[in-house]
Amino acid sequence: MKRFLTPFAMLCLVGFSARLGYQMARPPVLPRFAEELGAQTWLIGLVVGASTITGVFIKFPAGTLSDILGRRRMLVLGAAFFAFPPFLYLLARDPYTLLGIRFLHGFATAIFGPVASAAVADLFQKERGEKLGWFAASSEVGSAFGPLLGGSALAAFAGPGLSKFHYTYLIVGALGVMTLLLALRIPIGRPSPNAGPPSGGGRQVSRWALFREGMWQVLGNRPILIASSVEAAMFLGVGALVAFLPLYAKNVVGLGDAYLGLLLWVPLVMAMVGKPLSGRISDRVGRKPVILLGLALCTATLPLVPMTRNLLGLLLEGAVFGAGMAAVTPSTTALVADLCKTRNYGAAMGVFGAIWDMGEASGPILAGALITAFGGLQAASAYLAAFTIVAAVLVLAGIVFGLLATVPRAASERA
Repeated sequence: MKRFLTPFAMLCLVGFSARLGYQMARPPVLPRFAEELGAQTWLIGLVVGASTITGVFIKFPAGTLSDILGRRRMLVLGAAFFAFPPFLYLLARDPYTLLGIRFLHGFATAIFGPVASAAVADLFQKERGEKLGWFAASSEVGSAFGPLLGGSALAAFAGPGLSKFHYTYLIVGALGVMTLLLALRIPIGRPSPNAGPPSGGGRQVSRWALFREGMWQVLGNRPILIASSVEAAMFLGVGALVAFLPLYAKNVVGLGDAYLGLLLWVPLVMAMVGKPLSGRISDRVGRKPVILLGLALCTATLPLVPMTRNLLGLLLEGAVFGAGMAAVTPSTTALVADLCKTRNYGAAMGVFGAIWDMGEASGPILAGALITAFGGLQAASAYLAAFTIVAAVLVLAGIVFGLLATVPRAASERA
């Protein structure tokens, strides 16, 4: 059994479990819950984006700490936030309480995400893009089925009041506890690359010095910041789409709750299937062309969504958007690891994740404000205006990345 449950396999298994529960807690369940609690459109966007705002502030220090304290400790800490906050959703009686719970729940991915990616980068070099793609794909399996499971739970527990949401979040909590139990068994026992005996003024001073050194080395790396920013731009679009596609489908197209999860499931499945392949391609042909192709697919899809009035069309557009996600994320993640000159993978993945979360958190907030300004949740033209403006940001990001990005040679050339 140990032959199959390698550190990489366990990381993939925990990533799957974590994302299954975490994504179940998000759209389509979350915006419907916020709407049921009386949240206005702008506040719905803030509630959806709250957990990623947490990531903006926590991912960088969490990743850097994993360089010093070791990956396993930080992975278990992140898993604990998958396990316990979901039960607090049962206490939410107004949108502002829900907002606070979302900020707290965001510590889960804020800690686990960059540390797990750094752990994979530790394990592989020549096949880094492909292995990061497989790790991302395993997480995407959970991400793909989470919204579908959430929408199905809403339909299964349908009834007056908040009970359908409470039952759904109880399931989320159970999945979080399972994630924690699995994380405790991750066989990553060796020290992280920067861990070691203290020097100079003592253990605490040494760790603080390592922490500062890792943070500033990454923050001063312009190519890493540019690569992270293109991921943030893509996730600006992801955040807007995930938050408001369910509400567009329900309020404008007239689809039922059971279909809302399906709409989010399709792009995630496409991302899941495509990430290992796109990572492998980027190992061979280089990161930049794969990233630009993926960004173009996401950009082209966004304005088409609010022009569509049927389920099949929305599903096809979701598939194209998912293919774009599949191309961008493994390649940008691998590019950041390629650009990290020292073994500060945790810090590099932390700043990458923090900038990524700036985009994902801004997407729902920006889209919510634009939809409100252009007519509200019932107006198709409001969604069109909002998604077109978001797409324009992606175009700008692609131009900047294409002109300024520094990309090392493909892995096949370095071998």
